Amino acid sequence: MPHQLTHYSALTLDGLLPRDVWVWTPPAYHIHPEDRLPVIYMHDGQNLFVPEKSYSHVTWGVAEVMTRLSHWGFIRSAIVVGIDNTENRFSDYLPAKPFDTSEGKAVLEKFEQEDPETFHNFSISSDAYLQLIVEVIKPLIDRNFRTRVGQKDTMIMGSSMGGLISFYALTEHPHVFGGAGCFSTHWPILGGLTLPYLREHLPMAGKHRVYFDYGTEGYDAEYEPYQRAVDAVMREKGFSPGVDWLTRHAPGADHHEIAWRSRLHVALRFLLGKGDR
Repeated sequence: MPHQLTHYSALTLDGLLPRDVWVWTPPAYHIHPEDRLPVIYMHDGQNLFVPEKSYSHVTWGVAEVMTRLSHWGFIRSAIVVGIDNTENRFSDYLPAKPFDTSEGKAVLEKFEQEDPETFHNFSISSDAYLQLIVEVIKPLIDRNFRTRVGQKDTMIMGSSMGGLISFYALTEHPHVFGGAGCFSTHWPILGGLTLPYLREHLPMAGKHRVYFDYGTEGYDAEYEPYQRAVDAVMREKGFSPGVDWLTRHAPGADHHEIAWRSRLHVALRFLLGKGDR
Protein backbone atom coordinates (compact mmCIF):
# COMPACT_ATOMS: atom_id res chain seq x y z
CA MET A 1 0.00 0.00 0.00
CA PRO A 2 2.70 2.49 -1.04
CA HIS A 3 0.25 5.33 -1.67
CA GLN A 4 -0.52 5.31 2.05
CA LEU A 5 3.12 5.69 3.10
CA THR A 6 4.68 9.07 3.85
CA HIS A 7 8.46 9.20 4.08
CA TYR A 8 10.62 11.47 6.25
CA SER A 9 14.36 11.11 5.72
CA ALA A 10 17.36 11.52 8.02
CA LEU A 11 15.66 12.56 11.26
CA THR A 12 18.19 12.88 14.05
CA LEU A 13 19.22 14.38 17.36
CA ASP A 14 22.61 15.02 18.96
CA GLY A 15 24.34 11.74 19.68
CA LEU A 16 22.28 9.69 17.23
CA LEU A 17 22.73 8.56 13.67
CA PRO A 18 20.09 9.90 11.25
CA ARG A 19 17.25 7.55 10.35
CA ASP A 20 14.24 7.47 8.06
CA VAL A 21 10.66 7.39 9.30
CA TRP A 22 7.67 5.91 7.47
CA VAL A 23 4.09 6.89 8.25
CA TRP A 24 1.29 4.55 7.21
CA THR A 25 -2.24 5.93 7.19
CA PRO A 26 -5.09 3.41 7.17
CA PRO A 27 -8.00 3.51 4.70
CA ALA A 28 -10.27 5.03 7.38
CA TYR A 29 -7.97 8.06 7.54
CA HIS A 30 -8.85 8.89 3.92
CA ILE A 31 -12.47 7.74 3.98
CA HIS A 32 -13.35 9.86 7.03
CA PRO A 33 -11.36 13.11 6.69
CA GLU A 34 -12.85 14.57 9.87
CA ASP A 35 -11.62 11.77 12.16
CA ARG A 36 -8.50 11.83 14.33
CA LEU A 37 -6.76 8.51 14.93
CA PRO A 38 -4.52 6.88 17.56
CA VAL A 39 -0.85 6.37 16.71
CA ILE A 40 1.45 3.37 17.14
CA TYR A 41 5.19 4.07 16.97
CA MET A 42 7.12 0.98 15.84
CA HIS A 43 10.84 0.26 15.85
CA ASP A 44 12.83 -1.48 13.09
CA GLY A 45 10.81 0.40 10.50
CA GLN A 46 12.60 -1.34 7.61
CA ASN A 47 10.80 -4.58 8.49
CA LEU A 48 7.22 -3.33 8.66
CA PHE A 49 5.84 -2.45 5.24
CA VAL A 50 8.08 -3.21 2.25
CA PRO A 51 9.54 -6.73 1.76
CA GLU A 52 12.47 -5.42 -0.28
CA LYS A 53 13.59 -3.30 2.69
CA SER A 54 13.20 -6.03 5.29
CA TYR A 55 16.30 -7.91 6.48
CA SER A 56 14.53 -11.25 5.97
CA HIS A 57 12.45 -10.09 2.97
CA VAL A 58 9.38 -10.73 5.13
CA THR A 59 7.48 -7.83 6.72
CA TRP A 60 5.30 -7.68 9.80
CA GLY A 61 2.35 -7.15 7.46
CA VAL A 62 1.27 -4.20 9.57
CA ALA A 63 -0.79 -2.52 6.86
CA GLU A 64 -2.55 -5.74 5.89
CA VAL A 65 -3.32 -6.88 9.45
CA MET A 66 -4.42 -3.43 10.58
CA THR A 67 -6.66 -3.00 7.54
CA ARG A 68 -8.37 -6.37 8.01
CA LEU A 69 -8.94 -5.98 11.75
CA SER A 70 -10.38 -2.49 11.42
CA HIS A 71 -12.55 -3.49 8.44
CA TRP A 72 -13.96 -6.37 10.49
CA GLY A 73 -14.66 -3.99 13.36
CA PHE A 74 -12.26 -5.62 15.83
CA ILE A 75 -10.03 -2.57 16.40
CA ARG A 76 -9.95 1.18 16.07
CA SER A 77 -8.03 2.28 13.00
CA ALA A 78 -4.63 3.74 13.81
CA ILE A 79 -1.74 5.52 12.14
CA VAL A 80 1.52 3.53 12.26
CA VAL A 81 4.88 5.30 12.41
CA GLY A 82 7.78 3.03 11.47
CA ILE A 83 11.14 4.29 12.73
CA ASP A 84 14.13 2.77 10.94
CA ASN A 85 16.99 1.40 12.96
CA THR A 86 20.65 2.22 12.30
CA GLU A 87 23.96 0.41 12.73
CA ASN A 88 23.75 1.56 16.37
CA ARG A 89 20.54 -0.43 16.93
CA PHE A 90 21.89 -2.24 19.98
CA SER A 91 22.96 0.99 21.69
CA ASP A 92 19.72 2.77 20.75
CA TYR A 93 17.49 -0.02 22.03
CA LEU A 94 19.36 -1.07 25.20
CA PRO A 95 17.65 0.56 28.23
CA ALA A 96 20.10 2.93 29.90
CA LYS A 97 18.72 3.42 33.40
CA PRO A 98 19.22 -0.16 34.63
CA PHE A 99 22.94 0.28 33.98
CA ASP A 100 23.21 3.51 35.99
CA THR A 101 23.52 1.56 39.25
CA SER A 102 26.74 0.08 40.63
CA GLU A 103 25.39 -3.36 39.71
CA GLY A 104 24.70 -2.14 36.21
CA LYS A 105 28.18 -0.70 35.78
CA ALA A 106 29.62 -4.05 36.87
CA VAL A 107 27.55 -5.78 34.19
CA LEU A 108 28.91 -3.41 31.53
CA GLU A 109 32.45 -4.13 32.73
CA LYS A 110 31.74 -7.83 32.39
CA PHE A 111 30.40 -7.25 28.88
CA GLU A 112 33.62 -5.44 27.96
CA GLN A 113 35.76 -8.26 29.31
CA GLU A 114 33.79 -10.82 27.31
CA ASP A 115 33.53 -8.75 24.11
CA PRO A 116 36.07 -5.89 24.15
CA GLU A 117 35.59 -5.15 20.46
CA THR A 118 31.91 -4.31 20.96
CA PHE A 119 31.94 -2.82 24.46
CA HIS A 120 35.20 -0.83 24.71
CA ASN A 121 34.13 2.81 25.23
CA PHE A 122 30.55 1.65 24.71
CA SER A 123 27.81 4.20 25.44
CA ILE A 124 24.08 3.57 25.62
CA SER A 125 22.00 5.93 23.47
CA SER A 126 18.46 4.76 24.32
CA ASP A 127 17.55 7.86 26.33
CA ALA A 128 18.51 10.03 23.35
CA TYR A 129 16.58 7.71 21.02
CA LEU A 130 13.43 8.06 23.12
CA GLN A 131 14.00 11.81 23.21
CA LEU A 132 14.07 11.74 19.39
CA ILE A 133 10.69 10.01 19.37
CA VAL A 134 9.09 12.18 22.04
CA GLU A 135 10.52 15.58 21.11
CA VAL A 136 11.07 15.34 17.34
CA ILE A 137 9.10 12.55 15.70
CA LYS A 138 5.86 12.71 17.68
CA PRO A 139 5.49 16.50 17.32
CA LEU A 140 6.18 16.14 13.58
CA ILE A 141 3.48 13.49 13.24
CA ASP A 142 0.99 15.44 15.36
CA ARG A 143 1.53 18.55 13.22
CA ASN A 144 1.17 16.83 9.88
CA PHE A 145 -1.49 14.20 10.51
CA ARG A 146 -4.88 14.07 12.17
CA THR A 147 -3.78 12.29 15.33
CA ARG A 148 -5.21 11.77 18.78
CA VAL A 149 -2.31 13.29 20.68
CA GLY A 150 -3.07 12.11 24.23
CA GLN A 151 -1.37 9.38 26.22
CA LYS A 152 -4.17 6.83 25.98
CA ASP A 153 -4.03 7.03 22.16
CA THR A 154 -0.24 6.86 21.82
CA MET A 155 1.37 3.42 21.75
CA ILE A 156 4.81 1.98 21.03
CA MET A 157 5.75 -1.47 19.75
CA GLY A 158 8.70 -3.65 18.74
CA SER A 159 10.36 -7.05 18.92
CA SER A 160 13.44 -8.46 20.66
CA MET A 161 15.58 -5.42 21.56
CA GLY A 162 12.67 -3.44 20.09
CA GLY A 163 10.46 -5.04 22.74
CA LEU A 164 12.89 -3.87 25.42
CA ILE A 165 12.97 -0.29 24.21
CA SER A 166 9.16 -0.26 23.90
CA PHE A 167 8.73 -1.22 27.53
CA TYR A 168 11.50 1.23 28.50
CA ALA A 169 9.65 3.99 26.64
CA LEU A 170 6.54 3.33 28.71
CA THR A 171 8.44 3.33 32.02
CA GLU A 172 10.50 6.43 31.22
CA HIS A 173 7.74 8.41 29.47
CA PRO A 174 4.53 7.15 31.09
CA HIS A 175 2.71 10.42 30.38
CA VAL A 176 3.41 10.09 26.64
CA PHE A 177 2.78 6.39 25.99
CA GLY A 178 -0.38 4.70 27.16
CA GLY A 179 0.35 1.28 25.68
CA ALA A 180 3.31 -0.91 24.73
CA GLY A 181 3.51 -4.00 22.54
CA CYS A 182 6.60 -6.08 23.39
CA PHE A 183 7.19 -9.12 21.16
CA SER A 184 9.90 -11.64 22.13
CA THR A 185 11.36 -9.15 24.58
CA HIS A 186 15.11 -9.74 24.92
CA TRP A 187 15.18 -9.72 28.73
CA PRO A 188 18.38 -11.82 29.05
CA ILE A 189 20.59 -8.87 28.07
CA LEU A 190 19.49 -7.10 31.27
CA GLY A 191 19.73 -10.23 33.41
CA GLY A 192 19.41 -9.44 37.11
CA LEU A 193 19.00 -5.71 36.45
CA THR A 194 15.46 -6.08 35.13
CA LEU A 195 13.39 -6.58 38.26
CA PRO A 196 14.95 -3.86 40.46
CA TYR A 197 14.48 -1.35 37.65
CA LEU A 198 10.86 -2.36 37.04
CA ARG A 199 9.92 -2.29 40.71
CA GLU A 200 11.21 1.28 40.93
CA HIS A 201 10.10 2.72 37.60
CA LEU A 202 7.08 0.81 36.28
CA PRO A 203 4.00 2.95 37.01
CA MET A 204 1.18 1.44 39.00
CA ALA A 205 -1.70 0.05 36.97
CA GLY A 206 -4.53 2.33 35.94
CA LYS A 207 -3.40 4.32 32.91
CA HIS A 208 -1.43 1.85 30.77
CA ARG A 209 -1.91 -1.29 28.76
CA VAL A 210 0.98 -3.71 28.08
CA TYR A 211 1.29 -6.70 25.74
CA PHE A 212 4.11 -9.27 25.99
CA ASP A 213 4.76 -12.51 24.14
CA TYR A 214 7.46 -15.09 23.59
CA GLY A 215 8.02 -18.25 21.58
CA THR A 216 10.00 -21.37 22.36
CA GLU A 217 12.57 -21.63 19.56
CA GLY A 218 15.81 -19.79 18.76
CA TYR A 219 16.51 -16.85 21.05
CA ASP A 220 12.96 -17.13 22.36
CA ALA A 221 13.80 -20.44 24.02
CA GLU A 222 15.60 -18.46 26.77
CA TYR A 223 12.81 -16.02 27.53
CA GLU A 224 10.19 -17.83 29.61
CA PRO A 225 11.80 -17.57 33.09
CA TYR A 226 12.57 -13.89 32.54
CA GLN A 227 9.05 -13.17 31.30
CA ARG A 228 7.49 -15.01 34.24
CA ALA A 229 9.53 -12.86 36.63
CA VAL A 230 8.41 -9.70 34.82
CA ASP A 231 4.81 -10.94 34.96
CA ALA A 232 5.14 -11.21 38.74
CA VAL A 233 6.15 -7.54 38.92
CA MET A 234 3.18 -6.64 36.72
CA ARG A 235 0.92 -8.27 39.30
CA GLU A 236 2.72 -6.44 42.13
CA LYS A 237 1.96 -3.18 40.33
CA GLY A 238 -1.74 -4.01 40.09
CA PHE A 239 -1.98 -5.03 36.43
CA SER A 240 -4.70 -7.58 35.66
CA PRO A 241 -4.23 -10.31 33.03
CA GLY A 242 -6.50 -9.77 30.06
CA VAL A 243 -7.58 -6.35 31.32
CA ASP A 244 -4.59 -4.02 31.10
CA TRP A 245 -1.82 -6.56 30.64
CA LEU A 246 -1.47 -9.66 28.47
CA THR A 247 1.39 -12.15 28.18
CA ARG A 248 1.04 -14.58 25.27
CA HIS A 249 3.04 -17.84 25.12
CA ALA A 250 3.54 -19.15 21.57
CA PRO A 251 4.79 -22.76 21.56
CA GLY A 252 6.91 -23.58 18.51
CA ALA A 253 7.39 -19.94 17.50
CA ASP A 254 10.87 -18.74 16.55
CA HIS A 255 12.58 -15.34 16.78
CA HIS A 256 11.54 -14.02 13.37
CA GLU A 257 9.28 -11.58 11.54
CA ILE A 258 7.07 -14.48 10.45
CA ALA A 259 6.34 -15.31 14.10
CA TRP A 260 5.74 -11.69 15.11
CA ARG A 261 3.47 -11.18 12.11
CA SER A 262 1.44 -14.23 13.16
CA ARG A 263 0.80 -12.69 16.61
CA LEU A 264 0.38 -9.07 15.58
CA HIS A 265 -3.41 -9.37 15.49
CA VAL A 266 -3.42 -10.42 19.16
CA ALA A 267 -1.45 -7.36 20.25
CA LEU A 268 -3.50 -4.98 18.11
CA ARG A 269 -6.80 -6.32 19.40
CA PHE A 270 -5.55 -5.96 22.96
CA LEU A 271 -4.18 -2.43 22.52
CA LEU A 272 -6.78 -1.06 20.08
CA GLY A 273 -9.86 -3.19 20.74
CA LYS A 274 -13.12 -1.33 20.27
CA GLY A 275 -15.07 -0.58 23.41
CA ASP A 276 -12.00 -0.94 25.65
CA ARG A 277 -11.14 2.74 25.90
